Amino acid sequence: MIFNKVEICGVNTASLKVIPDSRKKELLQIIRNGTEEEKDKAREEMVNGNLRLVLSVIQRFAGRGENPDDLFQVGCIGLIKAIDNFNPDMEVKFSTYGVPMIIGEVRRYLRDYSSLRVSRSIKDTAYKALQAKEKIISETGREPTIDEIAKAIDVPSENVVIALEATYEPVSIYEPVYSDDSDTVYLMDTLGDNNDDNKWLDHIALKEAVRGLGEREKKILTMRYMKGKTQIEVAEEIGISQAQVSRLEKTALKRIKEQV
Repeated sequence: MIFNKVEICGVNTASLKVIPDSRKKELLQIIRNGTEEEKDKAREEMVNGNLRLVLSVIQRFAGRGENPDDLFQVGCIGLIKAIDNFNPDMEVKFSTYGVPMIIGEVRRYLRDYSSLRVSRSIKDTAYKALQAKEKIISETGREPTIDEIAKAIDVPSENVVIALEATYEPVSIYEPVYSDDSDTVYLMDTLGDNNDDNKWLDHIALKEAVRGLGEREKKILTMRYMKGKTQIEVAEEIGISQAQVSRLEKTALKRIKEQV
């Protein structure tokens, strides 16, 4: 198991339970609308049923010399925050919302105990920005823009960018951000691009190559490479998952390359 450990914080990770999505929805509704006693029981079941999610997230931070017990405890704090702030009325899976919350909590922990010295004012701005970001995600179910975060905390947009860049640890563009049985979406897949790919598409016989694509594939390529939208934005507009957008995009580009 993680870091060659089977037991973390006294928890046998080999026996962690996973509850189905249907049960998660029931528990989240109880947490939101039930009595205090019902809420406490539902929250406890929800936490215990998602500890494996915490475990999968902290595996990303292996090899940094951190104590896995500490990371697991911090990840559990992120899980509890996600449970308390998640809006079950949004058409979003809990894991889609919970994973970024857990990652954010772990990164804040690593940032605060990092040997890299960052000024207190920048840390304070970054902390407020992250809180505002989590609140906007909870209310809207989407990632906020820098301008939205800046407006929420009443600071210039450039200050938000500087603060976040100074406090975030570098992340590989090959870090997986989503995975299911057949698809893995990497960080590089979520990045919009208004330059390189447009130049590449301008230099191929696009009309002939695209002619054989389906309408949905054409729309995805147009939004991704002509409008510079991310796969998350495309998925929301079309009404499919990000993994499907990634798969359709890769398939379409492969077909274009084979025809050109």
